Amino acid sequence: MAVSYKKLWKLLIDKNMKKKDLQAAADLTQHAMRKLSKDEAVTTDTLAKICRCLECKVDDIMEVNEVTK
Repeated sequence: MAVSYKKLWKLLIDKNMKKKDLQAAADLTQHAMRKLSKDEAVTTDTLAKICRCLECKVDDIMEVNEVTK
């Protein structure tokens, strides 16, 4: 399965926030931000912090796509 955080980056634009603003507001590590930027898997704790910070649901910030072979 492939994860995409395009919805998160769009939401940040809509809220006039930068990635570093999200990192500070949600208390995320640089490692977590790097993984998000590369569409890699992150912990549910990281997703929960983002959702609390942005007052949204998980499906508002990410998509899980099936990888076809």
